[in-house]
Amino acid sequence: MSFSALGLVPALSRAVAKLGFSAPTAIQAAAIPAVLAGRDVLATAQTGSGKTAAFCLPLLQGVLAGAATLPHRVRALVLVPTRELAVQVGGVLQQLARTLDRPVKVAAVFGGVSINPQMMALRGGADVVVATPGRLLDLLQHNAVSLAAVNTLVLDEADRLLDLGFADELAQVLAALPARRQNLFFSATFPPAVVTLAKGLLHDPLRVAVEAESPAEPAIVQRVIEVDAPRRTQLLRHLILTGGWERVLVFVATQHAADQVAAKLNRDDEIYATSFHGGLSQGARAQTLDEFKDKRWDVLVTTDLTARGIDIVQMPVVVNYDLPRSADDYVHRIGRTGRAGECGLAISFVSADSEAHFRLIEKRQKLKLLRERIAGFELTQAAAIAAPGNGGVKGKRPSKKDKLRAAAKTAAESA
Repeated sequence: MSFSALGLVPALSRAVAKLGFSAPTAIQAAAIPAVLAGRDVLATAQTGSGKTAAFCLPLLQGVLAGAATLPHRVRALVLVPTRELAVQVGGVLQQLARTLDRPVKVAAVFGGVSINPQMMALRGGADVVVATPGRLLDLLQHNAVSLAAVNTLVLDEADRLLDLGFADELAQVLAALPARRQNLFFSATFPPAVVTLAKGLLHDPLRVAVEAESPAEPAIVQRVIEVDAPRRTQLLRHLILTGGWERVLVFVATQHAADQVAAKLNRDDEIYATSFHGGLSQGARAQTLDEFKDKRWDVLVTTDLTARGIDIVQMPVVVNYDLPRSADDYVHRIGRTGRAGECGLAISFVSADSEAHFRLIEKRQKLKLLRERIAGFELTQAAAIAAPGNGGVKGKRPSKKDKLRAAAKTAAESA
């Protein structure tokens, strides 16, 4: 099937051809015609499946159709949870727009940097805005952008928007949008809270669910290694050196842990490691990612900031130094490897105290993984006695974020 067969205008068909896209992916083939037809869409697909182009292409076609009557008025708004994802989605839109016959202005706005350059960039308007919710509200308060002409709203990684506590900001943005509009939800996972929000926002949506392909052998090999928590850094160093790993993404729970683990790995000249987290400035984060992509660092120690929206080609190994809080985050973390047809390796460190936590992740992901022990790093510590609970995985009791999600749903229903 060709892109033109999906209903794209010749200018966009030529644009995707210039960028080397020969045929649409499954999510693109299913979603693009529905979006072009004006339907609301609730789309689920694995990371790396082409979700971004699945909404970027029809968004640009809609902008081209209205460019003559509404020049440089924001017609499409894409909300994303992180600065990195804003840059990535904005980059895809700008890359596609550069090949079109008519100029289309795309603006990516996000926090963590000065608002003034973004206000200047929005002078004269924009056709498409990609934004994190907090920065968009700042720009609205400064009267730097108007959402009065928006006819399409995209929530990309909607589950992450709620997980990061954006429910209140999301409700405020929804209140500033026209009541009549097309709504598109794209994400790799849709937990119950997002489904509830979608029910309040979407009108007769087309549900698109593209399952991951099942090759003869799994693209990602998952391993679980038992180790005492205090010896994880030593084991990590051992695995990197003995395995000859040249590029490793290591997930930890906190910014402090990222800095600490990177510093310990850097104690000699055998391994070059650096940290990456939300505590760094936007400039430092961009530079670190560029250096890692250029293979100037062997190891990037990061928080869940990098679990989504960051596409680093040829990422052979991902390590869960600290286990993720939720089963969904486990999927997103290991999804950083094994992309674009490459094979990947995902390793999780499990101590006696975190064994129950990982069993729940296995249960929710329908996994049963063999526990390994590495000679010289065998378990010696017993699990601490803990009160009954769910092992740290998000449970059913409403948290503060759950209450914010409920508030967003109420706001959406009344919008």
